[in-house]
Amino acid sequence: MNGIPIPSVDIQWATEAPDAPDDGQLSAWARHAVQVAGGVVGDITLRIVDEDEIRELNRDYRGKDKPTNVLSFPFEMPEGLPADAVEPLLGDIIICDSVVRQEANEQNKTLQAHWAHMVTHGVLHLLGYDHIDDDDAIVMETLEIRAMADQGFDDPYAEATDNTMEQAP
Repeated sequence: MNGIPIPSVDIQWATEAPDAPDDGQLSAWARHAVQVAGGVVGDITLRIVDEDEIRELNRDYRGKDKPTNVLSFPFEMPEGLPADAVEPLLGDIIICDSVVRQEANEQNKTLQAHWAHMVTHGVLHLLGYDHIDDDDAIVMETLEIRAMADQGFDDPYAEATDNTMEQAP
């Protein structure tokens, strides 16, 4: 590659998702998001789930009792454990297939583009980016737009006008 450190990506399928991208595509999007953010070594687990699982996680960890599209759980080293005791872990990204499909349809996006955006969005959260305040949102969204454009996708934050333009959730 270009010398930028990239993570390994482990894909877990906890639900049938016949329209979802395959492991290779999901991994490529995750690795590209890391490259756009400057690179990092570590492992990412990307888990594809149903609405029940993501709703439970969203309720338990965010206090929101409803399904969502993507959740990110950055790895936190247990206190007292030496840094070299475990392989470098970045964390887990959980994506709900049915929510992504529904949003793509409602927002007039291609399913492929919305999946790419959700993977990219989840990875950037693992790397510490957020969109809680306006300044942080500009930084994160700029990286998302760049990562998407690099891969031939439209700006995920542009107003949707047809099936080739997208609007983020």
